[in-house]
Amino acid sequence: MSVTDAVAVKSSFSPVPATAEQNTKPSLIGLSREEMGDALRQKGVPDRQVKMRVSQIWNWVYVRGVSDFDHMSNVAKDMRDMLKTHFTIARPEIVEEQVSNDGTRKWLLRFPPRGAGRPVEVETVYIPEEGRGTLCISSQVGCSLTCSFCHTGTQRLVRNLTAEEILSQLLLARDRLGDFPDRDVPVGAMVPAEGRKVSNIVMMGMGEPLYNFEAVKQALLIASDGDGLSLSKRRITLSTSGVVPEIIRTGEEIGVMLAISLHAVRDDLRDILVPINKKYPLKELIDACRKYPGLSNARRITFEYVMLKDVNDSLEDAKGLIQLLKGVPAKINLIPFNPWPGTNYQCSEWSQIARFADFINSAGYASPIRTPRGRDILAACGQLKSESERMRKTERLAFEAMMIANHGADD
Repeated sequence: MSVTDAVAVKSSFSPVPATAEQNTKPSLIGLSREEMGDALRQKGVPDRQVKMRVSQIWNWVYVRGVSDFDHMSNVAKDMRDMLKTHFTIARPEIVEEQVSNDGTRKWLLRFPPRGAGRPVEVETVYIPEEGRGTLCISSQVGCSLTCSFCHTGTQRLVRNLTAEEILSQLLLARDRLGDFPDRDVPVGAMVPAEGRKVSNIVMMGMGEPLYNFEAVKQALLIASDGDGLSLSKRRITLSTSGVVPEIIRTGEEIGVMLAISLHAVRDDLRDILVPINKKYPLKELIDACRKYPGLSNARRITFEYVMLKDVNDSLEDAKGLIQLLKGVPAKINLIPFNPWPGTNYQCSEWSQIARFADFINSAGYASPIRTPRGRDILAACGQLKSESERMRKTERLAFEAMMIANHGADD
């Protein structure tokens, strides 16, 4: 298993990374239409033009994917000059881009300083599958939850990402995958929504999305805006470790699909695996799930359950899972544990995962076993960690050697 640097397909609108000068300018990415209009008014755009200008910029940024104001061909030159002087729509810097043996792509992205802070780095992962492509987006730099089986949890929380930084991960991925229309598509032409490489997004990257609720909300509402990126809310999934007070708000104010990082069916064990359980124990969490707006058999909650050898993988655990979720429209994703340097956990035996899945299936719950993706580039579930906290070269080589030794067991 080797790690290979990617040479990705690019849109004919080559993405423009931010320059040092642009880093000092406010970005128009991530603003609501109202906020964008206010920003234009403050720079002298007449009220009578604001709605039209916002519509033009929105289309260029979110439908056509431009990252340079000069590409906005139906915007007057003096307006483009004003926009260049005062704002930016540039992309974050790509520090590293990797492609797994299975086609999974991982980008390490660097965002400029905010205020007196320093530049920060996050990881974003693209998983191609038959008939769909899923982008795993980060909401924070690091994480405060310290889940014991998760590599991201070993990196301290640095700060929340802004709505701009959350959306920029999606825009950059579409740039790199050639997922925006070519430059020769006429202005105003309808751009087909089908056949896109990024068809689904999941807030399952670095961080706890519900500890950054407002920025995540704004980013996802823009991502699902029908006049822009136009992703169906049924193709957007937000995953939480169990921030109970924000779960109902997520359904009411964002309206996307919900996933719960469960991983245990007893409070004593979940307190260890997912320490937020000490604050919001299982009864409170499941009660909030039962009340999730729009919950139905057609809009089930996904419960994520990482399979840890001799920890949570017994048939008694499977029985407890069925009892815990009784009456909740649910799908249970069984996730083979993805190893990372320094962990003391091991992945359950495949035969035991299969027995666990069969038991859940026999009780009437869908329980797919998630195929590990991107393990060789540390892009799999629970493996993300930004470059500022990256393992030393010797650790990376030792990890790759371990993955090569274990590769036969994974197939």
